[in-house]
Amino acid sequence: MSRWSHLIRFIAKETGQVHLGQLDSKAIPDLGLATFKSQDVKARLINGSIFDGIVTDRQLTVSQLLPPIDTRDVPLIRCLGLNYRDHAKEANMPIPSEPVLFIKPRTSLCGPHPQKILIPKLAQDGTSDYEAELTFIIGRDGRDIPEKDAMSYVLGFTCGNDVSARTQQFKNSQWSFSKGFDSAAPVGPVLVSPEALGDPHRLKIQAIHNGNVVQDSTTKEMIFGIEKTISFLSQGTTLERGTVIMTGTPPGIGAMRDPRVVLRHGDDMRVYIEGIGTLINQIEYEP
Repeated sequence: MSRWSHLIRFIAKETGQVHLGQLDSKAIPDLGLATFKSQDVKARLINGSIFDGIVTDRQLTVSQLLPPIDTRDVPLIRCLGLNYRDHAKEANMPIPSEPVLFIKPRTSLCGPHPQKILIPKLAQDGTSDYEAELTFIIGRDGRDIPEKDAMSYVLGFTCGNDVSARTQQFKNSQWSFSKGFDSAAPVGPVLVSPEALGDPHRLKIQAIHNGNVVQDSTTKEMIFGIEKTISFLSQGTTLERGTVIMTGTPPGIGAMRDPRVVLRHGDDMRVYIEGIGTLINQIEYEP
């Protein structure tokens, strides 16, 4: 038995219960695409929690994927804005000297397909938007963490989508409301350990809207990398384990495109990150 490298959280066909599992990433290189196509996916049962789980030899079949971390284990979702050089250029904004920060409530957490991104009536005004983001989870509590130790606090990496209501966002300088609606933080499909992923600053990242690639960049464009982000956020502040951190988005957001791209009812929205896979969600306008 060993520690996991590619953790998934799912409902098993055999039990109808929620389990943690170790994905065979060689057999299933892109879990999001595999489950979307209804392929048969098996995982080795993980005993314990997401923080201390041990992989066993028992195999279970995935019936439905869930977000890799339970909402109850997430104290807060911390987010970076304007953290890609090419995105700052697109927005005609100067490179920030310090991270631009905002938060989402844990109630905005959402999983991969078949879970949907719900757009409330307030945001059904033609300005609902996507943001593909490399996302990671803190594995243990830490405060005043030096950059040289920061990576040891990372539990794993996954794909994220910082769903945003631009009309509400541009009404004021505080973004938590406009980006904090229920299901506005989908993450998944798998949580990849730092050891398995390798350098997180050299990954291809894309957003794909209805089959069209609308964001296409690399994480090497990040202004503040993982270590700097953790060190900055932990200054005088305890980063609790389970904290989800979304690291900003590359250029190509819908609001900056011509013609503008909007999330509409029934749309297919995907985030692809090299070494992790594809996060897939359908858009649902609430009545």
